[in-house]
Amino acid sequence: MSEIVDVTTLRSWLIRFAGDVEEHAAELTELDSAIGDADHGSNLARGMKAVVSVLADDSTPPSIGPMLKQSGMALVSTVGGASGPLYGTFFLRMATAAGECDALGPDSLAAAFRAGLEGVVARGKASAGDKTMLDALIPAVDAFEAALGEGKPFGDAIRAAADAAEAGRDATTGLLARKGRASYLGERSVGHQDPGATSTALLFRAAATTMIDGEDGK
Repeated sequence: MSEIVDVTTLRSWLIRFAGDVEEHAAELTELDSAIGDADHGSNLARGMKAVVSVLADDSTPPSIGPMLKQSGMALVSTVGGASGPLYGTFFLRMATAAGECDALGPDSLAAAFRAGLEGVVARGKASAGDKTMLDALIPAVDAFEAALGEGKPFGDAIRAAADAAEAGRDATTGLLARKGRASYLGERSVGHQDPGATSTALLFRAAATTMIDGEDGK
């Protein structure tokens, strides 16, 4: 397994994520129906379908920053509500951090993930414990950076990120929502898994699958 993530692998990651969102769209929408607008699965699936369409275009940029920017713009322009702007911002900030290059080393990928996270924080004005996608995204990025800082191999680091995202997703069930429509439910929001954290866990598991195993997108 290479420790260099090239533009082809990142494209496979996005395509794989799109397939996973499509597969779990009904589950995501069901989770959102309990505490939100009941549209997270359908909205994100539509946005990622647009991303896949962009990536299949022969004019797709061959370098990472422009490719991620094109993907982020596809999400922002096709998905209303919160998921399109938030996921779009994540990829747009990653694009800026990556710049015009055709491969990222582990530290550069960590910097891109961190930039994406900071973009979501700025856009959503939420923080850890608010019962949002950040409750999976923050631990995932923290775990990736921590593993690299401890000198662990890239594969272990990206797997740790995926595991941390899933643990963060599961922990949202016991949280009281403090942001968005779910916050209107007050105590009744406790006991429901957050749909945004659930899709974020899919994003990082897709990263582990494609970046470790080299598995193509669906």
